[in-house]
Amino acid sequence: MCGICGIYNFDPYQTVSPDLLKAMTDTLIHRGPDEEGFYISGSIGLGHRRLSIIDLAGGHQPMTNEDQTVWVVFNGEIYNFGELQDQLIQKGHIFQTRSDTEVIVHLYEEQGEKCFQYLRGMFAIAIWDQREQKLLLARDRVGEKPLFYFYDGSRFIFASEMKAILKVSDIPKEIDLEALSDYFSFLYIPVPKSIFKSIRKLRPGHYMVISNRSIREVEYWDIHFARTYERTEKEWCEKILEVYREAIRGQLMSDVPLGAFLSGGVDSSSVVALMSELTGKPVITSSIGFDEKEFNELDYARQVVARFNTNHHEEIVRPDAAGIIEKLAWHYDEPFADSSAIPTYYVSKVARKHVTVALSGDGGDENFAGYRRYYFDKRENRFRAILPLSIRRPIFGTLAALYPKADWAPRIFRGKATFESLACSPLEGYFLSMSAFRPKMKMRLLHPEIRKKLAGYDSLEVFRYYYDRADTEDPLSRIQYLDIKTYLTDDILVKVDRASMANSLEVRVPLLDYKFMELVATIPSSLKLRGRTGKYIFKKALEGILPDGILNRKKMGFAVPLAHWFRTDLKEMAQEVIFARNGEDLLDKTTIDQIWKEHQRGLRDHATELWALLMFRIWQQKFTPD
Repeated sequence: MCGICGIYNFDPYQTVSPDLLKAMTDTLIHRGPDEEGFYISGSIGLGHRRLSIIDLAGGHQPMTNEDQTVWVVFNGEIYNFGELQDQLIQKGHIFQTRSDTEVIVHLYEEQGEKCFQYLRGMFAIAIWDQREQKLLLARDRVGEKPLFYFYDGSRFIFASEMKAILKVSDIPKEIDLEALSDYFSFLYIPVPKSIFKSIRKLRPGHYMVISNRSIREVEYWDIHFARTYERTEKEWCEKILEVYREAIRGQLMSDVPLGAFLSGGVDSSSVVALMSELTGKPVITSSIGFDEKEFNELDYARQVVARFNTNHHEEIVRPDAAGIIEKLAWHYDEPFADSSAIPTYYVSKVARKHVTVALSGDGGDENFAGYRRYYFDKRENRFRAILPLSIRRPIFGTLAALYPKADWAPRIFRGKATFESLACSPLEGYFLSMSAFRPKMKMRLLHPEIRKKLAGYDSLEVFRYYYDRADTEDPLSRIQYLDIKTYLTDDILVKVDRASMANSLEVRVPLLDYKFMELVATIPSSLKLRGRTGKYIFKKALEGILPDGILNRKKMGFAVPLAHWFRTDLKEMAQEVIFARNGEDLLDKTTIDQIWKEHQRGLRDHATELWALLMFRIWQQKFTPD
């Protein structure tokens, strides 16, 4: 795992400053603490920070071919590099190392721009083709590894993290107001946007070609739900385990200590179970927990530890975790408000004491419809099918407007959100279920001048793009596709990448192996969500492998007790930070004050909204201090 960056000046007489390239590279030292490397040739410069995982002695980057006409810097792991290397050797290529980076060099020589579709792994890659005078950037299929870029017509600058680009002093820092609006809806900023107008993100499954003052972006992979196959449950279970084992086996390669995260949920437990089977020795596992029982999964993790005799390490996270909030804001570069970044940071910290590589169970919910919201969406869609929108919108819209919002009341009396959703189309309803600030509240939160400048922009359009793009009419598959392209890429994988890299830990995600994902996409949705049971067929495949207490347990999110913290340990700090910018013209102080008071009085649970505000304010302090 590494950090990469680079500068390409289109004027051949505008040379790259070694000092600037080093300054950019130095900001990524946490991603690669083991060594640094540079390539500068006139107007092109590539920088690299390395976390040594494979070929510790020979994997130095930037790496080149024999005649130094192709140069590569690379962040990630190519799990099928051994197979690719054998094929390339048969075609006459000569290798000097046994690193996966050199495979990329020769694969590009052999296949050109087509090379990326042969790579099985996680990656952000930059290739400089000296002969063609062009720069290529590529990102893995689902976005496990990040890649930011800046382009102004005269130069192209890229990096694994935005803070490296910001080392260039004249990068404009105008806030992208659409991105700001998206943030308060989703708690993250979706690709290709960043918080700054001038900086973009390369989309997953895409590569770019930069040459002659032009940019061309190409999609090389997408996930398809159009075709499903009819197999018996037994046949599906066998096929799932076959490809899942293959994915995990490929991700066990390492020249440094390797282990796994273990939450005690089905997904992480399945990774540990198959790692134990494939390696034949105790897996090094890491877990975290909380004093608050409703957030603590350690008892479940311990069941898995006992079943597979793992070499286990765990830690309790207490409210003093607030002390790392500013550190997290720096590592995430732009506003990011998934509060599970806290436990992810801590489990990474625990793991890094014992391993350099950890496998995680992320991706199971998106692949196999494990989120509870999928069941509620399916139930609401059944009702939507009975009455047309023209009837539902006025009836349930009126009920929603009249129904009180009562977080303190028993769940059976909390009907407002359901009425709001039933008054919408399926896409609008799902958007509401995923929105931190619902549209009306968000409009009140944004300063009137910002609302005016947004000129009617609606963050719903982020969802609409992918919802309409999905090649299936199956409602569940459409929102799975949508989640893979948005929530998985820009929330879950961003969270894991930054939190793990803050601890110089590489995290691998076997459930996101693209061949496994392609297989699972062909499973009928009725086998993924069966009644209220999400991940039905995945759990069925794991029967006899995982304890029944793990397979049948109630689902828990990787969450922190924010509501309580905002009324106790976090209260003083949060109040000071959230209300710090009284004279700004981005957010409405009256609305913020209302949110704060309702939460403190116990009238509403605004923990999510307050966390979004807190992380935004801390980001402002660090990246826009004026």
